[in-house]
Amino acid sequence: MIGKLSGKIAHKGDRFIIVDVNGVGYKLFVTPETLSSVISHESIVSFWTYLAVRENALDLYGFSQKRELEFFELLLAVSGIGPKSAQAIISLAPPDILAKAIAGGDSSYLTKVSGIGKKSAEKIIIELRDKIGSLPLDSVRDKEGLKAESDAIEALQSLGYTLREAREALQRVDPNITDTGAKVKSALKFLGK
Repeated sequence: MIGKLSGKIAHKGDRFIIVDVNGVGYKLFVTPETLSSVISHESIVSFWTYLAVRENALDLYGFSQKRELEFFELLLAVSGIGPKSAQAIISLAPPDILAKAIAGGDSSYLTKVSGIGKKSAEKIIIELRDKIGSLPLDSVRDKEGLKAESDAIEALQSLGYTLREAREALQRVDPNITDTGAKVKSALKFLGK
């Protein structure tokens, strides 16, 4: 099994990158956030990987942080969740925020993934709620803070920003700001409006 790769970026696609490791190119499926963080070709990168073995393919999924990989593997333990769905869930928010949403029973983050409806989101919450404690995740905001952040993301998306842009701007907002309106106003400063 391939657990970690380090090398140069040989190519960037829409949902993947090819990492050249001593002359061998490994195709890694990555999140849009990871893809945008890869600066350019020839830059040296390092990824934690998961090899998904299927009947007709061997797919490598790459993660810049080990905790993303651990959360990805935890999501795969839920029946009906495959690698592509798990990666789409991880694309929504950092693992610690998703873990807090699952622990708090907040399915709103999970239902934003295409193909994950309310029933699937509730299934993920039920199956993972007790397992979340085993992950070495950072402490995160309480349930009210999570709700305020979710509302702020929706408000920024309604203003035309992508989920990624909204999340990145909100990560830069002072964590002591808890009011949704104040969060949005502060995030807009980072977004240039």
